[in-house]
Amino acid sequence: MSTPTKLEKESLEAHVDLCALRYEQLDRRLTSVEKKMEEMHDDMRLGQSSLIKVLIGATGTIVAGLLSTVIVILMKF
Repeated sequence: MSTPTKLEKESLEAHVDLCALRYEQLDRRLTSVEKKMEEMHDDMRLGQSSLIKVLIGATGTIVAGLLSTVIVILMKF
């Protein structure tokens, strides 16, 4: 946080100008943070859909393995 300068304390116009600059900088920084958060959200959504595909594939593999094991056991009887 910036401290007010002597000029800023003595002149309302200088204070208003400096506040305007500070708000512009703050707005740019917040906009940058918002963009990064949106990118992170998109990355998380893509990662989640990839994880779901992997889980479905793994489940299918396990079910197929168990089913083939049951069939082999039944054929032995």
